Amino acid sequence: MTERANWGLADRINFLFSTIRDSNGQRYSNEQVAAAIRKSGVVISQSYIWQLRRKKKTNPTLRHLQALADFFRVPVSYFFESGICDHLEPVMSNFEETAKDSQIRLIAMRTEGLSEARRRQVLEFLDVISQLEQAERCGFLPGAAEPEKWGA
Repeated sequence: MTERANWGLADRINFLFSTIRDSNGQRYSNEQVAAAIRKSGVVISQSYIWQLRRKKKTNPTLRHLQALADFFRVPVSYFFESGICDHLEPVMSNFEETAKDSQIRLIAMRTEGLSEARRRQVLEFLDVISQLEQAERCGFLPGAAEPEKWGA
């Protein structure tokens, strides 16, 4: 892993832009991010995001940082804590590779219009399925790993 302890704000923002993709696997543009953030009620322009990414602006408001964190679905502490970058890189890199899988994209797209409560339910359901899969692999549930018989 690259040394991230010395990363500045621009490096961290650029890492998000380079790693997190839209539902079609494309990188987000400054304008796409700014437009989505504006829809959430925070005033921000694509040029301001460009300035942050190019180190032309270095002291954004907490509100702007929170909006960027919300958009990219990372904790706002990502912009402040050095160790969090190292922790998130494998997760984000794996996400980028996994997002290429059409079934994964389909699952993500189907949750797009759901309320926050329903998305939490979907995540809880996926957690249960993941735990079952792990138990099956470890031999704790012999013969249970036959999703074709479950109508899948």
